[in-house]
Amino acid sequence: MTATTPAASPHVMNTYGRVPIALARGQGCRVWDVNGKEYLDGLGGIAVNTLGHNHAKLVPALQDQITKLIHTSNYYHVPLQEQLAAKLVELSGMQNVFFCNSGLEANEAALKIARKYGVDKGIAKPEIVVYEKAFHGRSIATMSATGNPKIHSGFGPLVEGFIRVPMNDIEAIKKATQDNPNVVAVFFETIQGEGGINPMRVEYLQQLRQLCDERGWLMMIDEVQCGVGRTGKWFAHQWAGIVPDVMPLAKGLGSGVPIGAVVAGPKAANVLQPGNHGTTFGGNPLAMRAGVETLRIMEEEGLLQNAAKVGDHLRAALQRELGSLPGVKEIRGQGLMLGVELNKPCGALIGRAAEAGLLLSVTADSVIRLVPPLILTTAEADEIVAKLTPLVKAILAE
Repeated sequence: MTATTPAASPHVMNTYGRVPIALARGQGCRVWDVNGKEYLDGLGGIAVNTLGHNHAKLVPALQDQITKLIHTSNYYHVPLQEQLAAKLVELSGMQNVFFCNSGLEANEAALKIARKYGVDKGIAKPEIVVYEKAFHGRSIATMSATGNPKIHSGFGPLVEGFIRVPMNDIEAIKKATQDNPNVVAVFFETIQGEGGINPMRVEYLQQLRQLCDERGWLMMIDEVQCGVGRTGKWFAHQWAGIVPDVMPLAKGLGSGVPIGAVVAGPKAANVLQPGNHGTTFGGNPLAMRAGVETLRIMEEEGLLQNAAKVGDHLRAALQRELGSLPGVKEIRGQGLMLGVELNKPCGALIGRAAEAGLLLSVTADSVIRLVPPLILTTAEADEIVAKLTPLVKAILAE
């Protein structure tokens, strides 16, 4: 690639509003573009690059795996699947795992589990409770579960069988499902990512777990973005002391290698049988090695503790510098999954921040999202705030 400002390619489908930079290499929490300009990575590939870039322990492990096997297919046993599944079961307190390639695929599998769970109980048209502002993917089914009309637009008819409720209101879900024998599951993110970094309250999660138990529903928690250590626990729902029945994972589990997983507890562990679901690439040896090594390195380097500590530091610094500004509505989130909500659309910040040497995203139109690698230091957190503060002040003054 030549060292120039990239332009839109006529050969690549026009599905992204891209920032006009092309990244060439990375080290830790920093990346450099093809022109040599340096950026601090506050986005982590959208909560994917758990270990940052070019990690000294991950890279040799992946190189080693590439010399052995990259892909075999699920016609055969894959020992690394067993190894990664055992670790996820240990960390989650659940029972077994299905591997796929992405968060969308993991969520799609969860929806299939819920439907078959209902059909197996004699429910001809199972229904699943989902949430306002939720995001679960862009396939026809996961898009239908998603609570964003902009994502729905142009792709009707949506898949039926979803009941939508507001977050953190236990009476609302009871009312929406009253006298409905077709409800089989509740599906939600512990902290909504694309919806604007919106956390479920601990007491609500506990009430929901009780309601699912009382009514025989599956509690299905989408931890694709908020899981794998991002909040300072392995999975964000663990702050509430609960265990789900189904838990989709992806993003940070492979530190950049595409991976997805559905972890199941006893109520859901045996719903899918041979022939019910499958994948060509899912669970391939390279992705499994990436997952095994990511979790191992996270433990060795204390990255859950780091996410909690540096996340608290970053949130406090954001609160100190931005929290009292007129136009800053709220600073929220947990660990290294933080959002700064403004009282106006701020999509322009993505490009302006990149010009200032900072990568971030804006979600839900007016929420600045920070999901950096879990190796972020307090000094780098301070640098994020130093770069971001004048940009926010400028956009609020416009």
